[in-house]
Amino acid sequence: MASVLTKVPPLTLDRPQRRVFWATFAGWGLDGFDYMLYTLAIGAVSIAFGLNHEQAGLIGTVTLLFSAFGGIVAGTLSDRFGRVRILAAAIFLYSLFTALSGIASSFPELLVYRAVEGLGFGGEWAVGAVLISEVIPAKKRGAVAGFVQGAWSFGWALAVIASVLILPNFGALGWRMMFWVGLLPAVAVIYILRKVPESPVWLAARRTREAKAPISLGLIFRRKILRSTILATLLSIGMQSGYYAIFTWLPTYLSESRGLNAVGAAGYLVFVIAGSFLGYVAAGFANDRFGRKPTFAVFGVLSAVTVVVYAYARIPSGLVIYVGFPLGFFGSGIISGFGPFLAELFPSEMRGAGQGFCYNVGRGVAALAPAVVGALAGSYGLGTGISLFAASAYGLFLIALVFLPETRGRELA
Repeated sequence: MASVLTKVPPLTLDRPQRRVFWATFAGWGLDGFDYMLYTLAIGAVSIAFGLNHEQAGLIGTVTLLFSAFGGIVAGTLSDRFGRVRILAAAIFLYSLFTALSGIASSFPELLVYRAVEGLGFGGEWAVGAVLISEVIPAKKRGAVAGFVQGAWSFGWALAVIASVLILPNFGALGWRMMFWVGLLPAVAVIYILRKVPESPVWLAARRTREAKAPISLGLIFRRKILRSTILATLLSIGMQSGYYAIFTWLPTYLSESRGLNAVGAAGYLVFVIAGSFLGYVAAGFANDRFGRKPTFAVFGVLSAVTVVVYAYARIPSGLVIYVGFPLGFFGSGIISGFGPFLAELFPSEMRGAGQGFCYNVGRGVAALAPAVVGALAGSYGLGTGISLFAASAYGLFLIALVFLPETRGRELA
C-alpha cells in the first residue's frame, strides 16, 4: 500500500517526507481506532455498568474534554521541545489508557481511564497535523493532509472488524477485550522515535528563538493574531460538534432505531467508512485546487443537509445502508483541510500552540455533543437529537468561515 500511495502525483515525496507521512498516517489512524472502540462498545459497556444514555454519553464527553486540554498542552510543548518526541508521547499515552479501560470495575473508574486516554488522543492530532503541514510543500499540502486525515477511516474500519470478531463471541468479556486491543498503537512509537526526522521548519525556528522566549500559548492571544484565534476556534467548534454528534451515537442509533444487530450495523458502517475515506481524500484535492474556504463551505452545507435528510426522510430499512456513504463523505471530508488551514494561519513560533488551542477548544466544546444528544434523545428520540444538534453546529461553522482569510498556497517559513 505504501508504494501505491506514494506514487500518486501529489504524494510523490522524498524519503524524510515519506517517513513523516507514514508516521502521521499511522498515528491518526490508530487514534481513530482507539477512539472508535468505545463508540462501538458503548452498548455492551452500558449493560455491564447499568448506564443510561446520559451516563454513556458522559464518558464520550469526558474523553473529548480532556482531549481538548491534551491537545493544547501537546501543541504548546511541541513548539518548545519538537514535534516528533511529543507526537510519540501522545500516542503512547492514549494506547496505554485505552488498554487500562478494559480492566475498569466501575463507572467512575472507567471515566478516569477514558479521561486520561483523551489527553493523548487530543495531543496526537495537534502535533501530527503541525508536523505534516511543516514538512509538505504548499502546493500539495492539502492533498497529502487529506490522505493522512483519511487514516481515521482505516482506524475506524479496524475497530469495526474488532467489534464483529470480539463482541458477539466473548460475552461479558467482549468489551474489555476490545479495549485491550487498543494497546497495539504503542508499537508505532518505536518507529517514530527511530525513523522520523524532526520538522526542518521547527528546527529553523529553534535556532532563531531567544533563550527566554515566552511560552507560545500566550502569543496566540496578542492583538495581531487574536482575531484569527477566535474565528478559527469557532470554526472548530461548529465542525467538530457536528461530527461528534453524528458519529459517537451512530452505532447505537442503528441498533435502537433501525433494528440492526452488530453484524448488520457493521455492514452499514462499511458504507460510512468508505464514504469517509473518499471524502477526506476528495476534500484534500479540492483544498489544493479550489482553496480552503470554498471546499469548507460546500462540505459544510452538504453535511447539514445530509444529516437532516438522514434523520427525517422515510428511508426503507433495506436502503438505509446506502445512505451511510454520503453521510460519511461530507461529514468526514469537511475535516480534511483543517490541519493545513490552521498551520497556515499561525507563524512558526506559535504554530503548535495555535493549532492545539483552536482545534482542541473546539473539541472541548464539541465534547458536550454526546451528552446533549443523549439528553435530547430522552425527549425527542435519538435521530432527532442527532440531526437538530448537528445542523445547528454546521450553521456556526459556516458563519465563522465567512470572516476567515483564504490561505491556499502559503509557504510555512
